[in-house]
Amino acid sequence: MGQLTMKLLSKRNSYFLFAILATAFFYSKDGDITTSVYATGAAFALPLALAAMVGIMCERTGIVNIGIEGTMLLSAFVAFFVASLTQNIVIGLIAAIFTGSMMGLVLAVMAVSWRMDQIIAGTIINILATGLTSFLYVQGKTIPTVFQSFEIPILSKIPFFGPVLFIHGALTFLGIAIILALYVAIYHTSWGLRSRAVGEHPSSADTAGVSVARLRYINVTIAGGIGALAGAYLSLELVGSFERGFTAGKGFTALALMIFGRWNPLGALAAALFFGLAQAYANQLMIDQVVNIPSQFTAALPYILTIIVLTISAGKVRPPAAEGQPYEKGQ
Repeated sequence: MGQLTMKLLSKRNSYFLFAILATAFFYSKDGDITTSVYATGAAFALPLALAAMVGIMCERTGIVNIGIEGTMLLSAFVAFFVASLTQNIVIGLIAAIFTGSMMGLVLAVMAVSWRMDQIIAGTIINILATGLTSFLYVQGKTIPTVFQSFEIPILSKIPFFGPVLFIHGALTFLGIAIILALYVAIYHTSWGLRSRAVGEHPSSADTAGVSVARLRYINVTIAGGIGALAGAYLSLELVGSFERGFTAGKGFTALALMIFGRWNPLGALAAALFFGLAQAYANQLMIDQVVNIPSQFTAALPYILTIIVLTISAGKVRPPAAEGQPYEKGQ
């Protein structure tokens, strides 16, 4: 067991060292462009990382949630149009989080109380969100402003790291805080221990006095609120608008990143950063036109890389043992 742990740590260290060396190489070639690409990559990564947190919270307690895409889409819609109607982006954010939490609650009802097939339950949420946003969408709406980027004093002046990590909008910093807090909560609190127990051995957790149904309800509902924050970030901070099909599959991509990150918040965050940087570099390649290849291939490059990495690593990971299995007291 000790040798396996050391081997995994050694492999992670090698990946980390490679990332540092690659960053240093690109920075030495053009520091301004490298800094800009990494800052853009961090912005692209945040909604994916938050969406991956939704999957982690749900699957750690045994609930498969493929409705993340629908949660993000409907929450982004509500955030933008409530902000447009009230001319207040904070009210739009609150409305979005409430919407996402209610969608999480609906999923919990279908998966926990009704014991529906969880894939079908998530598909229902995605179809509902797509239909509602398409039917209610009104072109030409605008919001008064977006959550503006601001600098953290002193830290924002650090070369490279300052612009990449410490010059962002409020939702970015809130999202990072949620990811770090979720990591601590899962591995260092009694709530996290109970959640992992419910996802691995619900009958044992039930015997120990843990209410499996209640914990699943709580986690899936809170996860819906986090998914809503990811959607609101897109419409209220990153883009500042809304269109049909606005989330463009980010919820499904987040599920792949969750698996790549081994259902660990920090691992999923690293996977999201990898995807975000790939997307940012692809955009830079299209801007610079340094290679004579179709723009469609360049735009697809981040997804191709993610599929390749996921294919290589998927067979080496193990999901929570009770994932997707309805639980009935007394089983």
